[in-house]
Amino acid sequence: MRAIYLFILASLFSTQFVEAQKGPKTYVLKGIVTDGTTGQPLQGASVYIPDIKKGVVTNNKGAYQLTIAEGSYVVEASFIGYAITANTVEIHNNINHDFKLSRTAVEASNVTVTSFLRATSTKRTPTPISILKKEDLFKGAATNFVDALSKTPGVTQLSTGPAISKPIIRGLGYNRVVVLNDGVRQEGQQWGDEHGIEIDEYNVSRTEILKVPASIIYGSEALSGVINVVSNVPVPEGAVRGNIFANYQSNNNLKGSHVDFAGNNKGWVWGINGSFKDASAYKNKYDGYVANSQFKELNGSMYTGVEKEWGYTHFFVSQFNQQLGVIEGERNTDGSFVEQFTDIPYQKVKHTKYTLDNSIKWGTGRIKANMAYQRNERMEFGNVEDPKEKSLYFDLGTLNYSFQYLLPEKNNWKHTIGVNGMQQENKNKGVEVLIPAYKTVDAGLFFYTQKRAHQLTYSGGVRVDKKAVEFVQDGFKVQKDYGAMAGSFGMTYEAKNNWVYKLNIAKGYRAPNMAELGSNGAHEGTNRYELGNTSLKSEKSIQFDLGTEWSNEHVSFAGNVFYNMVNDYIFYQKILTAIPLRVDPNFIQHNQGFQFFEFQQNNAKLYGAEASLDLHPHPLDGLHIENTFSYVRGRFDQAVDNSFNLPSIPPFRWIAECRYELDHFIKDTKNTYFSIQFDQVAAQNNAFTGYNTETNTPGYTLINLGAGTQIQQNGKTILSISLVAQNLTDIAYQNHLSRLKYTSINEATGRMGVFNMGRNFSIKVNVPLVFD
Repeated sequence: MRAIYLFILASLFSTQFVEAQKGPKTYVLKGIVTDGTTGQPLQGASVYIPDIKKGVVTNNKGAYQLTIAEGSYVVEASFIGYAITANTVEIHNNINHDFKLSRTAVEASNVTVTSFLRATSTKRTPTPISILKKEDLFKGAATNFVDALSKTPGVTQLSTGPAISKPIIRGLGYNRVVVLNDGVRQEGQQWGDEHGIEIDEYNVSRTEILKVPASIIYGSEALSGVINVVSNVPVPEGAVRGNIFANYQSNNNLKGSHVDFAGNNKGWVWGINGSFKDASAYKNKYDGYVANSQFKELNGSMYTGVEKEWGYTHFFVSQFNQQLGVIEGERNTDGSFVEQFTDIPYQKVKHTKYTLDNSIKWGTGRIKANMAYQRNERMEFGNVEDPKEKSLYFDLGTLNYSFQYLLPEKNNWKHTIGVNGMQQENKNKGVEVLIPAYKTVDAGLFFYTQKRAHQLTYSGGVRVDKKAVEFVQDGFKVQKDYGAMAGSFGMTYEAKNNWVYKLNIAKGYRAPNMAELGSNGAHEGTNRYELGNTSLKSEKSIQFDLGTEWSNEHVSFAGNVFYNMVNDYIFYQKILTAIPLRVDPNFIQHNQGFQFFEFQQNNAKLYGAEASLDLHPHPLDGLHIENTFSYVRGRFDQAVDNSFNLPSIPPFRWIAECRYELDHFIKDTKNTYFSIQFDQVAAQNNAFTGYNTETNTPGYTLINLGAGTQIQQNGKTILSISLVAQNLTDIAYQNHLSRLKYTSINEATGRMGVFNMGRNFSIKVNVPLVFD
């Protein structure tokens, strides 16, 4: 109820504030979007201003027009099949600004990024960022949102079957990665191995992946980076838009669908959407069908709000629902899975969120205020005698807030001051307890600035943070307080001949999470008993990044190297000595097969590189040869049971793709493409072998095929199709970061663990709906 009262008060404040505001000076921004080569107007191109979330679609003459308040804006123009173009436009009177878009492989150097509080071109951002658009996700095949991101350089996934994936950025994951969903920090028990991210894959419009410590803006837990998810996109005034989407995948008989509608009536905006997934057990060449790997999802959200010259206010409601089996991998002597109770253990996850998002012009500056309440209910069922008994039931409530004041740009300086934080309470409602009930409060104050001086762009800032945790352990109240400072400095230099050089230094930190401090229980379906450690300190890191980019009409190259020093790195290791006294003796007596782990700390260093090389040779203008490379190495300063290697470090990966695009393949088609991809993952021979925690993993190569097109009528797209064949040769492989690799040995073959998904065919169809 407290959250509802806060939302009502915030809504009343927003309304009264807006009514009290004098209308700011407004001007007209208009122009034409054309093909940069032919000069042909592009009907249906999008012109979007990220800072005020306002956009429009060009008419049949390629023309657009927006009425906006006086100021400086980054304006982005995009059209499917063309590179995105972003320009800074000064609005002090009515102005014409045309966009010329090019069909080229080179687009990453001038895309707008919003993860740094203000819209900024990636060319002027000193940190490595990857951006995935909705059409990028449409061309691929995935079983969940993180799986869809896992081919991005520097990004991998820690998986427990097709339904559960956790993002790993440059070798660091769990609570070291912050996930933002429409500006709100996602909070859903992300400390757990088998706890995925509660994001509706089908409702994602754009994703920005920031691959450096971002504690300066987002506080504790942004130690390795940020995944910024944008779901809603603006609708032109006077229009109603929608999509009907369907996906089928052959391997696990996945059937997915999504429907969305959104409208804009004189600045009053609304939207509604829903998604559904139903997947059976997946299969591979060695294991056949993997018992208990089925899952279902049912998700929905809606929003309403006002978008005017002074800014916007939006209110969102969303819910994510998932039921999934937890794969144990237990087998009979003939190698088949024990299937007597194929639906036990399993999880139910419900994540509900209410968000109030505001951006209001205040004098010559702008105030951004974002408040949200989210409730995450995660239930685990593991009693075969009483399948409805909740073995574990985490009920987590989180109140998030973020307030920022964007000072007006002056002499090319852009200053931002802000405060953000959250308040959490977690309750245990299951028959077992893995982590104690707890309360946390954290808050941070930060200053961030950007400065452009000719070919140089500087950015940086500082943050002060405090966090308090309160829980009860062994009958005693425990209170832990953590505090830290974070900072960053970066610069980009736009040299001659299309070269861009980047340097960034960032200091981050992360306070221990509740599982690391207070765990004392078993994970159903994992055969693992975890023990926390109340003496843990905060992790502290300093990361150095150096990058360069070069591009012309036919070639683009980007490369980054990094070196990250993490003091007091937290990890869990097996206990091979006597089991600690705080473990319940009754549990030991009745659960002989469990392994015991305890959280410890050690200083560590991570270093590596990512690179991309895209070729678009002339005169084969439709040919694209794209290569991405990723490498990360992690080492402890002091050996842990004779192993210096960090756990959960992915091996070297090279993805090579050859794609041919045709503007008009056959009559009434557009943006047709055919592709072949080689996904080459090297062997990981640097596993964390301390206490037999990990084993080395052999390498493998997957061959993937793709094709797609848009069917048009009277120049408008009426249907989009994407076809994908994954793992075409049906290779049996285990990813080094698959937790199923460590399940039971198959006595019939001698192989350990469960293998990843075999050959899979995917078809996606999208029907856009336009009501003007």
